[in-house]
Amino acid sequence: MGTIKNEYKSFLDDIEKNIKNKEDLEYIKKRFTSFLDVMLDQMDNIMDYKKEELEQLENRQKEIEEKMSKMQKIIDNIEKDIYAEDGFDFEIICPYCNYEFIVDLDENKTEVECPECNNTIELDWTGDVDENNDENECQGSCSGCHGCDDEDDDM
Repeated sequence: MGTIKNEYKSFLDDIEKNIKNKEDLEYIKKRFTSFLDVMLDQMDNIMDYKKEELEQLENRQKEIEEKMSKMQKIIDNIEKDIYAEDGFDFEIICPYCNYEFIVDLDENKTEVECPECNNTIELDWTGDVDENNDENECQGSCSGCHGCDDEDDDM
């Protein structure tokens, strides 16, 4: 605004030097001041409009950032569900009572107790069912078997 004031003062000084008729000079000053007031009002209106637009953009930007933050939290949770390094759940079916339950994967655990029948179930995290057993020996993993200790007694 300093530049406009300087130009305005320079303009007035210039017309005062070049216009000798006092009535004409006063008319030009009033008319120019009136014109300048309209221009400055228009500039103020434009500035107010631009400020309002900028505020709307900032508010919209804030809303978008909040939505992005929520989406990122959801993505992080999905990523944890898919790529979790620990805390895997392992489904077990009790060989004694067929009760299904879930335990956390812990390779250091060698046995777990069935919450339904309280029998101890031995765990083999390697997945090698035939590791130390003969082909005819009971593996203890069938759902109808309640331990193969009684097989020889029946005969």
